[in-house]
Amino acid sequence: HLFWIFGHPWVYAIVLPAMGMASDGLPVFCRRPLVGYSLVALSTVATMILGFGVWVHHMFATGLPGLSLSFFSGASIVITVPSAVAIFAWLATIWTGRPVMTTAFLFFASMILLFVIGGVSGFMTASVPVDWQLTDTYFVVAHLHYVLVGINVFPVVGATYFWFPKMFGRMMDERLGRWNFWTMFLGFNLGFLPMHLTGLFGMPRRVWTYPAGMGWSTLNMITTIGSFVFAIGVLLFFVNVARSLRSGAKAPADPWGGPTLEWAVPSPPAPYNFTVIPTIASRHPLWEEALDESRGRSSIARGMMLDHGKETVTTTPLDAEPDRIVEMPEDSWAPFLLAAALGVLFFALLLKAWAAIALGALLVLAALVMWLWPQRRLLEREPAHG
Repeated sequence: HLFWIFGHPWVYAIVLPAMGMASDGLPVFCRRPLVGYSLVALSTVATMILGFGVWVHHMFATGLPGLSLSFFSGASIVITVPSAVAIFAWLATIWTGRPVMTTAFLFFASMILLFVIGGVSGFMTASVPVDWQLTDTYFVVAHLHYVLVGINVFPVVGATYFWFPKMFGRMMDERLGRWNFWTMFLGFNLGFLPMHLTGLFGMPRRVWTYPAGMGWSTLNMITTIGSFVFAIGVLLFFVNVARSLRSGAKAPADPWGGPTLEWAVPSPPAPYNFTVIPTIASRHPLWEEALDESRGRSSIARGMMLDHGKETVTTTPLDAEPDRIVEMPEDSWAPFLLAAALGVLFFALLLKAWAAIALGALLVLAALVMWLWPQRRLLEREPAHG
């Protein structure tokens, strides 16, 4: 219980960022905003919340009470609903858009198919009687890899093709990228799709060998071939990254026609990003003229300037509108001194050295006072606009 109450939410925690990458990048290549943006955002939150209540489906075969099995089976089935919201939103975005078949788009779009396969196999194991049949077989291995690789690695590789020009100022090779995608996609499915069958035929996981005549040899040979093809695809990705870093074509500020602020600055961006804090009027500031969703218009040339040392912006409580500029504290030794004083205190506690304990406590108190004592008056000033 202690392992899986951590282990299963962890799976969602590492997958949700990749889903966010797909939700951010896919609409750019479909030339339209994400369908159901608010619903997708809410479904992401719901997935994480429900993810904390499904860990017991990893232990359906351990002899738990029937009521517990029913509850966690129901929770494991219900969690497919927010995932389905994201799937249908992505599909609707592609269907109603004008897709541009770049390498990044292929990786983002393929993730939808892999998500469905991995999600359906997970939905099957959420049913207690089915899980009793499939537990500790290669079916679970197939499901795990479709989720962790299909829904995680493919969007991350797509996001690399998408944001690589912005990060490094060079375009990745699209021709090599197509080879990269198809070898990874075909190799992955050739490697892991047959595992569903080997699992259904009873092949146990975590067993490295088996006798002849079990009926698994052909499927395992296909899996082996697929794994090598997939490995070649991954190698092509790293080759493309290395080549592009060295000799890739120079990237313009906005090579994809993106709608968000990172595409408004040069590639790669300057260390300070923007000279002023941009004034934003919509979710898609660079598409405002084309979409005409609101009367206001964004501007990256008009906004507050933070040009007097370490400063930050305060906002209004309700609408988070930029309000004032406040000067932040300078660097301080206090956190380091507090950590050192705590080290002295706890080491003394281990040794039961009472004089050292008293000294450590005094050092901790002094470091806290030094850290928290107001060194100067908080400075506020009216925002200067560029």
